[in-house]
Amino acid sequence: MSADRILTAILTRADKGARLLVMTGAAAMVGVVSAQVVMRYVFNGSFDWADEVSRIAFVWTMFLAIPLGIRDGTHVGIDLLVKRFPAHVQQMLARVMSGLAAGMMGVVLWTSVVVAASTWSERLGAIDLTSSVFFFPVILGALHCALHLVHLTLVPAEIQP
Repeated sequence: MSADRILTAILTRADKGARLLVMTGAAAMVGVVSAQVVMRYVFNGSFDWADEVSRIAFVWTMFLAIPLGIRDGTHVGIDLLVKRFPAHVQQMLARVMSGLAAGMMGVVLWTSVVVAASTWSERLGAIDLTSSVFFFPVILGALHCALHLVHLTLVPAEIQP
C-alpha cells in the first residue's frame, strides 16, 4: 500500500472522528447555554460550571472543525493574482503553499504541546480540570491540519479554471 493511500485512510478516519466531535461539541454548547438561560430567567439561579463547559465545547468545536475546512477547501483565500496564472503554475503554487502551511501547523503543534505541558498544573475555577484542556483541541487540530496539508502537497486538488 502506498504512502498516499495510507495517509488517505488515516485522514478518512480522522475526518469522521472530527466530524463526530464537532457535532457533539456544538450540541453540548447549545444544551449547556440553553439550560443556563432557563436557569437564570426561569429559576433565578445558575450553574457554576456552565460558562467553562460551554467555552471548552466552543474551543474544541472550532479547532476540530478547521481541518475539515482545509479538506473541503472552504477556508477564505485571496486568489486574484493566482487565478491569472496557467493551471500548472497554480497547481505548483498550491503545493508549495500547502507544504509551507503544513510546516506552520508543525510549529503550532509543537508550541501547543509545550504550553499544555507548562499549564498542566493550573486548574479551572468551577470544574476540577486542568486548564490544558483548552490546548488539547489545538494539538489535535494542528496535527489533523498538518496531515491534510501534507496530503494536499503530495496529491494536489484539481485546479478549477
